[in-house]
Amino acid sequence: MRSYLVVMDESEEAPAALRYAARRAARTGGGVDILVLMPAAEFSQWGAVQAAMEEEARLRAEAMIVQASSAIAEEAGIRPSITVKQGDPVKAVVAFLEERGDISALVLAATEGAPGPLIAHFAGAAAGSLPCPLVIVPAGLADDTFERLD
Repeated sequence: MRSYLVVMDESEEAPAALRYAARRAARTGGGVDILVLMPAAEFSQWGAVQAAMEEEARLRAEAMIVQASSAIAEEAGIRPSITVKQGDPVKAVVAFLEERGDISALVLAATEGAPGPLIAHFAGAAAGSLPCPLVIVPAGLADDTFERLD
């Protein structure tokens, strides 16, 4: 089955990528995989502080998952597959793509200005080594524009 990979983080553009992927998956009979990225845990000599920081990051990730799943169900009637990874975002995406051979496209979104680290990496030096196409969605697309997309 065709599946679109969307990376969810706390960026403002991530929902645009999710919306595009959900619409494409619904129209092609495919699915959506959401890769939720959590910041890497940093060593802290105060274990309780570190544990509280990790718990806060986990709660934020869970909230993103609930919101993303609801958005996909409402937009396209699709139940996404969700994976949570911690650490370097580029390495997490590369590892996910290596693990999964059924990803049809990596869908990212961009705002105006300099690209984020994922777009800079995957549309830059690593563009030729991706195992699937890269789709970059402008985060500022209007609702009627999304409606016209196939």
